Amino acid sequence: MKIQTYIPILEWLPKYSRAQFRGDVPAGLTAGVLLIPQSIAFAMIAGVPPIYGLYASVVPMILYAIFGTCRQLSVGPVSIVSLLTFASISTLAEPMSWEYIQLTIVLSLVVGVIQVVVGLLHLGFLVNFLSHPVVSGFTSASAVIIAVGQFKHIFGISLQNETYFYQVLNGIIENVEKINGTAFAIGIGSILLILMVRKIHKRIPAALIVVALSIFITWWFNLTAQGVQIVGYIPLGLPMPVVPPTDWLDIRKLLPTAFIIAMVSFVESIAIARNMQNRHKDYKVRPNQELLALGIAKIGGAFFQAFPTTGGFSRTAVNEQAGAQTGMAAIISSLLVVITLLFFTPLFYYLPYAALAAVIITAVWQLIDFKEMRYLLKSDLADFAMMLVTFLGTLFIGVEEGIGLGVALSLAVMIYRTTRPHLAVLGRIPGTGFYKNVSRFDNLEVRPDLLIIRFDAQLYFANVSIFENKVEHLVNEKGKALRAVILNAESINRIDSSGFHLLEDLYETFLKSNIEFLFTNVQGPVRDMLSRANFVNEIGKNHFFLHVQEAVDYLDAKGGESDFERYTLQTNVKK
Repeated sequence: MKIQTYIPILEWLPKYSRAQFRGDVPAGLTAGVLLIPQSIAFAMIAGVPPIYGLYASVVPMILYAIFGTCRQLSVGPVSIVSLLTFASISTLAEPMSWEYIQLTIVLSLVVGVIQVVVGLLHLGFLVNFLSHPVVSGFTSASAVIIAVGQFKHIFGISLQNETYFYQVLNGIIENVEKINGTAFAIGIGSILLILMVRKIHKRIPAALIVVALSIFITWWFNLTAQGVQIVGYIPLGLPMPVVPPTDWLDIRKLLPTAFIIAMVSFVESIAIARNMQNRHKDYKVRPNQELLALGIAKIGGAFFQAFPTTGGFSRTAVNEQAGAQTGMAAIISSLLVVITLLFFTPLFYYLPYAALAAVIITAVWQLIDFKEMRYLLKSDLADFAMMLVTFLGTLFIGVEEGIGLGVALSLAVMIYRTTRPHLAVLGRIPGTGFYKNVSRFDNLEVRPDLLIIRFDAQLYFANVSIFENKVEHLVNEKGKALRAVILNAESINRIDSSGFHLLEDLYETFLKSNIEFLFTNVQGPVRDMLSRANFVNEIGKNHFFLHVQEAVDYLDAKGGESDFERYTLQTNVKK
């Protein structure tokens, strides 16, 4: 195994060119400019002081650039992971307290270890249990929760114990007389300015413009005297390396959330990474290596006082649009944060929370997937229901509970669908050797002496009863004229022992009724299983055919029949 497989920076760094550097420098600076206000804002969502948002934007980003396979992905604080961090740790400690901060660092370490282990064991497929409707519903609900949670800053109201979004709304209504007009003007003005700047050009750092302008206005007009809440003192200096506290009791409490964050952060990152791969096509994103890279970034970040991080949609888009060619752009972004930590954090003293809230609201509002909701409503009601349940569960029950409910519902729907798979009765297109579903095509030839069926799923313990009942019903419908059942097995990719025993039972039942049981289009792995179980030899190799027409020809030759011509057409309504 080449070392480049596990350290992808060694793939592109030795061949690094001036042309790539000319693309990476402006991209890194542009993404870094966006990263600074976002890091401070997302730290607020996570419930930690602003400085920890900047800490989380240094080491994790550099480590991902070294170990990650996507060359445009920007790793750092993101809204969804910050919300999950707050949702889990706020029940264990007071936000902003030292105990709370320590727990966020431990959480980053635990999530990182989980992702590294999963990556090393090549278990990345586990995230498939987070179906797209579940992820979309969870992300949309989280965006609503985050946005509504910032209303208190937009209105300049102090609220306590606002665990759920409806509690925030209720608190604002109850304290409407305490709304700070100045803070409200800053918040709404900041939102409008960000939207306006984005319309002019998406590459203009709207968030940074709003942050700089709001700081100047707050300082110049002394708006703190009017009750406008500000970030205040942010210490200068880089995060010092420390060993995260590893109290087993704390780790046990954090494990459920750590697993959720590990899955959600990977799903978010891999979706972005694959999109970047499709755009550039000069490298290959490897999911298990991505797990390793994200895990290492979190573990390394934990040793430098960072809360959990992952790849961010908006920053990656800005990075890519600004011309990023390699992970060097991310390293340049992190160096810009380092410079800020060393020299410029005092400039953020007068940053109003209302402006930060505007940055957060405009960032997360884009995550509400209205398009997907409309699409699923038209195309797949089961998936729409899954998305809706996850959305409402996350909103009204809780962030962790919502995604857990979505995963459980995904598994339930998957089990339901695989235990009640589609079984088609086939008829011949006149004058051809092609067979189609009689329920979906008109004017197919159907013989009363043949039952030709196709089972569109694996045949295993959970659906053998359904299969058996459907076949028995169809056989009874055919009546005494039936002389053969042909199973087109092209859609059966696996048969377990329960499925095998069912085929044995059917064969014996049909044999007693003088009904032939033939198989066509049997896939290799299925045929191997039937051979190992001696089923092929038991019923005879001459009962297995490559195509349905070959099986029909065999029966006709054996029974003296000529072809389909003496049978009438069956006309069906298309479904």
